[in-house]
Amino acid sequence: MSRIGKLPVDVPSSVTVTVDNGTVLVKGPKGELTQNISPLVNVNVESNTVTVSQVIETRNSKAIFGTTRSLIANMVQGVTKNFTKNLLIEGVGFRATVKGNLIDLELGYSHPIEHPIPTGVSVVVSDNVKILVEGPDKQKVGQLAAEIKSYYPVEPYKGKGVRIVGQYVRRKEGKKSA
Repeated sequence: MSRIGKLPVDVPSSVTVTVDNGTVLVKGPKGELTQNISPLVNVNVESNTVTVSQVIETRNSKAIFGTTRSLIANMVQGVTKNFTKNLLIEGVGFRATVKGNLIDLELGYSHPIEHPIPTGVSVVVSDNVKILVEGPDKQKVGQLAAEIKSYYPVEPYKGKGVRIVGQYVRRKEGKKSA
């Protein structure tokens, strides 16, 4: 049995959680999130806590048990306090701008890269190289940050590229001349 799954999820007073036909709906001051849940688990909502339990003891239900509890906890946290990812662009001439619902990246290629920003996620660019991605849905925020980073991952010789702030990049020594 999952140690994470057994823990109850505390719900703040500003958040409402409802369970309806296999979906969990969480409403809060920062937005509204829904998540489909597996029929292998039960979700019970009491006054200010949410508990998850297994319907039957199988390998699949054990696997989904802790995951469902973590998803609900992330939803509750997201609607009270947005999730954020900070990105940093390093390199001469590398920059980013936000144009409507697109983020325009100039990363040293012959063309600019225009990436759409999903609904519910906001992107703020400061100093042309610092990108802040935030929103209530942890998966959407992380996915957008990973997609932006994938256009030009940090290379190990000069350190140019897009990195998540705090990420360690192993640097390599360059070619030695004779």
